[in-house]
Amino acid sequence: MLVGYAQVSTGDQNLDLQIDALEQAQCGRIFADEISGAKSDRPDLDEALAFLRDGDTLVVWKLDRFGRSLKDLVLKVEALKQRGIFFVSLTENIDTTSPTGKLQFHIFSALA
Repeated sequence: MLVGYAQVSTGDQNLDLQIDALEQAQCGRIFADEISGAKSDRPDLDEALAFLRDGDTLVVWKLDRFGRSLKDLVLKVEALKQRGIFFVSLTENIDTTSPTGKLQFHIFSALA
């Protein structure tokens, strides 16, 4: 199952663009937080991570919507991988279900 996650940091920002992109990507379930990405406590992200099962794919609109830093992002994607969950970022075109996407993410990991 494709599971989407969207996040905006301020009340001035709008989730619509991200949610539209996640719906176009055919996510069966979408979770969304309206809270600063700098905060470690993001309730809908926690709910999304608890919802995901082996073989599912977490889809985000952009990498910075999921991780607070490159190191945080790498750790989170590695934790997903350990659970048998794939990761897709629509804007950066990273898809860990494909060999190319895995390579791209390994390069990011090395930079972190």
